[in-house]
Amino acid sequence: MKKRIVFTGGGSAGHVTVNLACIPHFLEEGWEVAYIGSAAGIERELTKDLPGVRYVAISTGKLRRYFDWKNVTDPLRVSKGVWEAARFLRTWKPDVIFSKGGFVSVPVVMGGWINRIPVVLHESDLTPGLANRISIPFASKVCATFPETLSHIPKHKGVYVGAIVREELKRGDRQRGFFTCGFSHHKPVLMVMGGSLGAKRINDAVRANLPTLLEKFQIIHICGKGQMQESLRYDGYRQFEYVQEELPHLLAISDLVVSRAGSNAIFEFLALAKPMLLIPLSKAASRGDQILNARSFEKQGFCQVLQEEELSNERFLQDLLRVWERRTGYAAAMRQIRQEDALKQVLELIEQTAR
Repeated sequence: MKKRIVFTGGGSAGHVTVNLACIPHFLEEGWEVAYIGSAAGIERELTKDLPGVRYVAISTGKLRRYFDWKNVTDPLRVSKGVWEAARFLRTWKPDVIFSKGGFVSVPVVMGGWINRIPVVLHESDLTPGLANRISIPFASKVCATFPETLSHIPKHKGVYVGAIVREELKRGDRQRGFFTCGFSHHKPVLMVMGGSLGAKRINDAVRANLPTLLEKFQIIHICGKGQMQESLRYDGYRQFEYVQEELPHLLAISDLVVSRAGSNAIFEFLALAKPMLLIPLSKAASRGDQILNARSFEKQGFCQVLQEEELSNERFLQDLLRVWERRTGYAAAMRQIRQEDALKQVLELIEQTAR
């Protein structure tokens, strides 16, 4: 019989990209692959075109740290999701589960534990998110991107692997990137992205400064779903809701990046030595993990950080231009970092953990 693996993780693109990096290996090795996610989450959208991957949708409920009436009903949806995941896992009998986190992963991890299927978790951020904190007791191993994360994980479970960077991002075609955007080779390119869901405050700051920015840069603006403004039409300015297949080519032509500070994204910029202005999600809108990620990178000389509470149109422009002036130093610091083959380590760990 062929070996079988289940992947899970979702809610945002960051909870899917590591899975996308791992899945081709197992398909090439002849494993049967299934992905358990929500019925309408971004994980379904990002995996729908993967040949040979079976998608299984389950009920999910968001894990909130604030008062919401859905906190009353969502535990019922999570319970239903555990039952649905456990039933599928009992029937399909995978050898191992790999979980990237996000609220959709919790029922899958618990369903795996019920069926005595070994689970490998992956934590991208410096401190584990709520879903992974709930899941760690049910896991066999936990992969960490930051060495500091190991202090939050039982010693016999934690494994420091470093950052997984998708290989296709390193194979961007500059000619294709310039063609996609209709840009010139003779003017630097600024890429702005606010994560898979976009970032309205960052979008607003970019648009408020567009005339000034376009004097110096051509701009790739990845706005997020429903946040494009079709009325904004300038030479040298291209808007996208979301980019998937074209991302390696757009990164290949980018000289400077403005971004949130999700771990997967910033390690990808690090691997490509892209100078960064990072604007992490505030504690009012998150658990503060992006602030910790950004501070770690700033300490190492990879980026400048602008806290969202300090974000204004004027400060945005000021800090962005400062990063541009210092771009050579940032790029040099990033190129000095020796990056381990984290993907290889994770793949080997999954295979060793499989029953």
